[in-house]
Amino acid sequence: MASSNVRPESMERITTPALAEAFIEEQITELRAQIGDKKVLLALSGGVDSSVVAALLIKAVGKQLVCVHVNHGLMRKGESEQVIDVFEKQLGANLIYIDATDRFLDKLAGVDDPETKRKIIGKEFIDVFAEEADKLEGIRFLGQGTIYPDILESKDGVKAHHNVGGMPEKYDFELVEPVKLLFKDEVRVVGKALGLPDGMVYRQPFPGPGLGVRCLGAITRDRLAALREADAIVREEIEKAVSANTIKPIWQYFAVVPDMRATGVENGRRRYDWPVIIRAVNTVDAMSATVPEIDWTVLKTITDRILAEVKGVCRVLYDLSPKPIGTIEFE
Repeated sequence: MASSNVRPESMERITTPALAEAFIEEQITELRAQIGDKKVLLALSGGVDSSVVAALLIKAVGKQLVCVHVNHGLMRKGESEQVIDVFEKQLGANLIYIDATDRFLDKLAGVDDPETKRKIIGKEFIDVFAEEADKLEGIRFLGQGTIYPDILESKDGVKAHHNVGGMPEKYDFELVEPVKLLFKDEVRVVGKALGLPDGMVYRQPFPGPGLGVRCLGAITRDRLAALREADAIVREEIEKAVSANTIKPIWQYFAVVPDMRATGVENGRRRYDWPVIIRAVNTVDAMSATVPEIDWTVLKTITDRILAEVKGVCRVLYDLSPKPIGTIEFE
């Protein structure tokens, strides 16, 4: 594996299955040479980057890879189940699943500041992951889904390029980063060639704190449950509309539930429940974003389903704010 963090100008972009297969074969050879008979630890979120790294490592070193999937209770509907199904049941991965929902939500109880929430979630994830690492023997390497934009942003001082940053110094792991010279679109082509499902390969960008930054203000379990269900409906209906050519593909779309209530009425009786905000954006670089015009019938279908199926919700809103002045996420 090339040690440089600079992508060679002569490196051909991976745009076809044939180029992806060649990349996979090259990486398998280099990973086996780097890892030998040692073990690799990988935090497997279910996102495309960590999933592609996991699939590559499974092909290269099999059971020497130990995947750890931490469910912090802030995942989207069905995501942890998909990770287990794909990697444990289909690919035969050595997968450790940790349901830390109560631990995370207890730590977040009553916390309404967005940055404090992010720090709590990040620290707790590191703590859970480190505790699991302590139980394992023979771990020499740490696999990471670092991609080339991460390195560029790190170089420019935008952010660190590691995915499991903040690990205590006592863990003297050597990094394994097989896709670190690839752009996101190339990672997706490799993922398809590895046989990963489309739902994983084309998974939308999802913040590290998960639904924790879309359940605005102090997180409560009932509001988080409403958000998870509403978000699933938004994604399902938009994906159906795109498949039917009712609307054009959209870069990212999700639901948000604020920490406020609105007055509603049902069967002649007053309700005081949450609103759901639909957020959809198109962007090239995530530095600026526009809001797509979604067909009215699609928005109406989403609204009708949310109001009928999601407990505790009485209104559905569509956010028309571009970036700038708004941001893609609310927190």
